Amino acid sequence: MTDLSSAEPIWLKTMTPQLEFAFATKVIVNPARALGNLHGSGTRLIMTVGGGTVEGPAIRGEILPGGTEWPLVRPDGVDSIDARYSFETDDGTLVNIRNTGYRVIPKALRDNLKGEVIDASQYYFRTYSVLEAPIGKYDWLTRNVFVGFGERHPEILHLWYYKVL
Repeated sequence: MTDLSSAEPIWLKTMTPQLEFAFATKVIVNPARALGNLHGSGTRLIMTVGGGTVEGPAIRGEILPGGTEWPLVRPDGVDSIDARYSFETDDGTLVNIRNTGYRVIPKALRDNLKGEVIDASQYYFRTYSVLEAPIGKYDWLTRNVFVGFGERHPEILHLWYYKVL
């Protein structure tokens, strides 16, 4: 068996992660429908995407209607995020995006989300994203790790994506 007691990384201690803004999305989210309680793990919701925009220093486009979000509202107040949708860049390239993450909203604020904009600093909304793009101008989307910071409005989801350097 290998002795791990003296094994230490050489470079990792100096590699503090840095973030670089990549793009922002504004996603039109249609009203949620509840699938119901999933055997005590929470209530699964289904929401379709009605469109939206993508805008960043190296990318612009329109989110295509028809994507879907399947959040799980857990009994502990955590929303588990699972969303997939596509967008078309302004030069005609199709890109797929999958967001996974968590939204944690204090119980006192949760009911207000449906009708008003809640200060995003009052809750935790983070995603990690996997993107699919064809080889070419946008394949940088497939070679980097992205994290997203979210802000929910009644009919629009704002996500700002950052590339982890």
